[in-house]
Amino acid sequence: MSNSTLKYLLTVLFALFSVSCGELQQVINQLPQNAVLGESEIAAGLQQALNQGIDKQVSKLALDNGFYNNELVKILLPDELKKVDATLRDIGLGSLADKGLKIMNSAAENAVKEATPIFIEAVKSMTIGDAKSILLGSNDAATEFLKKQTSTSLYNKFNPIIESSFDKVGANQIWSNIINRYNAIPLTNNVNPDLTDYVTTEALNGVFKMIAVEELEIRSKYSSRATDLLKRVFALQDGK
Repeated sequence: MSNSTLKYLLTVLFALFSVSCGELQQVINQLPQNAVLGESEIAAGLQQALNQGIDKQVSKLALDNGFYNNELVKILLPDELKKVDATLRDIGLGSLADKGLKIMNSAAENAVKEATPIFIEAVKSMTIGDAKSILLGSNDAATEFLKKQTSTSLYNKFNPIIESSFDKVGANQIWSNIINRYNAIPLTNNVNPDLTDYVTTEALNGVFKMIAVEELEIRSKYSSRATDLLKRVFALQDGK
């Protein structure tokens, strides 16, 4: 053995012995322990990941101002009404425009409260095949699975709730007032958007965006894997 090789080995050994027992154990704990993972455990781990996203992120959207104060999902005016907003502010009616925005976001918050049971049923329906493709898929594969399974049901659930929310606060009258004031301005083109459909779609987009945020956290950060099963299952993904 050459002197340079011996020197290298001694350096490595010294580095190993310099690490405390606690640090070594921490490293060991983070090593993939997937040799005994069965297919059912992989599916259960993916279900846990989705449930974590639902519990941690979607529940926030159902709080007061959950949409309005979250820049990632805050519902803004549709393109057709952006000119309405700008014009109203130009003529000193900014408070009226702000009120319209808050009403849309509040209606979305009311609707999201009804989402959890639909999500839970979708998560339960996950098959072994679904789990395998999700685990080794893209960073939002679990979110896309949930979107495919629930979008129609959620739209059908959200839409009447949002319409009812608009009715309760007189939103239809408020928006009619806003739109009528705008349409009465000379040289403007009349607008009449379907705000219930628009807010329903935006609420759905917001829900899935926040689930995707949590999924990415779990996939990319060991510390975000809240259970031992999540750590073991996503160790498989780490080594793909």
